[in-house]
Amino acid sequence: MRIDIITVVPELLVSPLNESILKRAQQKGLVEIAVHNLRDYTFDRYRQVDDYPFGGEAGMVMKPEPIFRCIEQLQSERTYDEVIYTSPDGIRYNQHEANRLSTLGNIVILCGHYKGIDYRVREHLITLEISIGDYVLTGGELAAAIIADSVVRVIPGAIGDEASALTDSFQDNLLAPPVYTRPADFRGWKVPDVLLSGNPKEIAKWQEEQAFERTERLRPDLLDPQSV
Repeated sequence: MRIDIITVVPELLVSPLNESILKRAQQKGLVEIAVHNLRDYTFDRYRQVDDYPFGGEAGMVMKPEPIFRCIEQLQSERTYDEVIYTSPDGIRYNQHEANRLSTLGNIVILCGHYKGIDYRVREHLITLEISIGDYVLTGGELAAAIIADSVVRVIPGAIGDEASALTDSFQDNLLAPPVYTRPADFRGWKVPDVLLSGNPKEIAKWQEEQAFERTERLRPDLLDPQSV
């Protein structure tokens, strides 16, 4: 898989994309992540990629020319399954979408900035808009890092114990059950007896019950079919 990220602040992505699971996945050859500085695709002597919006609205808007140059250059080199724009208007990102994206070959993520991007980019280049939540960030870089991380970690081989990713919260629309480690008794607070029983069937039953109870109590919206 290849993930191309287009940004005006590439420095923001250096650490998130080159540590932990993402670093190991790239070293294993499971994914290739390339970050592109949008300023390299403008002919402006000051490397400007934004301009004032028509209509007199406050703020600045990312210009279409450098974005088209960058994405069309990438598309001339390979086929992309999705060209993603991080936007408050997009679909609400969730684990199901992360799973789907992880099965694709190549994706582009365009990081928004300023007041947004010229709408013609969204009309003619973007195939998918994603929102990671109902709040506003300074730019789309953190959202792009979140998307990349959530996608890469479920690629087979990215995590040493692949079963671990499959039992994460949200994989089955349930929160994960409580987890414990040694010591079995800490300050008088004991690990549930069932987890020490060595009975896989009873442990699985307890975990399922706990996952459902916690989801019903903390995130009942996940149990609503209309919210999926």
